[in-house]
Amino acid sequence: MADREELEFTYSLIDRIFRLSMGELADFSGAKYDGDFSLTLEQAQRRKHEYVCEQIGIAPGRRVLDLGCGWGPLLNFIRERGATGVGVTLSSAQAAACRRHHLDVHLYDARQVSRNTFGGFDAVASLGAFEHFCSLAEHRAGRQEEIYRGLFARIAGLLPARGRFYLQTMVFGRNMIPLETLEQVDVHAERGSDAWYLALMGRQFPGSWLPLSQEQIARCAQPYFHLVSSVSGRLDYLETIRQWRRRFAEPSLSKLLLKLALVPRWLTSADFRLAFTSGVSANSVCFERELVDHYRLVFEKAV
Repeated sequence: MADREELEFTYSLIDRIFRLSMGELADFSGAKYDGDFSLTLEQAQRRKHEYVCEQIGIAPGRRVLDLGCGWGPLLNFIRERGATGVGVTLSSAQAAACRRHHLDVHLYDARQVSRNTFGGFDAVASLGAFEHFCSLAEHRAGRQEEIYRGLFARIAGLLPARGRFYLQTMVFGRNMIPLETLEQVDVHAERGSDAWYLALMGRQFPGSWLPLSQEQIARCAQPYFHLVSSVSGRLDYLETIRQWRRRFAEPSLSKLLLKLALVPRWLTSADFRLAFTSGVSANSVCFERELVDHYRLVFEKAV
């Protein structure tokens, strides 16, 4: 799994720029346009939260856990619906931002949550965190499915019979390069090649390795859960990224000052330069080429 230092690199480093660009409680996972790209980013994110609400049951009196809660948008939605939300993240900046808005968020490893940690829940959600639960080293050691099975077992232990778990995650797509050629995934590969873009994406999310497919995830969920529904959100995610890039590019004095403060990091860290200033959106290209896909999965606990 990506450890706390690696997640701090990805998320805490962009915390203030993200909040200035997107809003204090903005969502950093794929929105739900359903092909209607006339929607604003906020409308599409709201549509996603409403979909989650419908699928897992968010209502007054319900208690919901958000694994990898980001800056708290789903938790805020849960609160608006009169339910009780608890979130965990390994980014100290995200946790602090959530607490400023009086959200119940803990700096805690999502893979280690059990009933002894925060008690039981009526439903669980995880949007955009599953990608970080297995590292490349763990995949190479043959532990990926073991890690996923362990996570599903823990989540099942939090839920009542027929309790639901909503999972939104990227997975490798149908055009992913063969696993036996993974050594080609390197920032020194030919610029513009699939291997180069995959390597850049890896630098943006160090310590993280994607699920191989939605089928792998569903297989690991058994015997604890059965899959209720599975929907690809690849095209929606492409539009979400376009909107994010536009927002990040909008000029402001505050953002300029923050970017200037990062110049020493740019000068001293090759990883930082590759991850954030390479001049390309590696995620967008990987989605366009179908090296990567994106799924909204709804699971129900087995009786």
